[in-house]
Amino acid sequence: MTADEVLQATRLHWQVENSLHWVLDVAFSEDHSRARNGHAAENLAIARQIALNLLKQDSTVKLGIKNKRKACGWSEEYLCQILGLIK
Repeated sequence: MTADEVLQATRLHWQVENSLHWVLDVAFSEDHSRARNGHAAENLAIARQIALNLLKQDSTVKLGIKNKRKACGWSEEYLCQILGLIK
């Protein structure tokens, strides 16, 4: 690989790191998770990614992911809307 190709590959990697993993850490405190036994960590990571995708799809309110998550906890109606149970 040329130096430019290595640079491009590195930038693509960090773009994914910054856009996905950073959001998961800030909005879901993923780095503070204490799940270590069995498949718990992997299962919770998948659940967080699903929740993140559902929250990103919502355009009814103009809030950040962390606040949308809180809104789901405060409002059962909003939670049902995010889960697709209400149109």
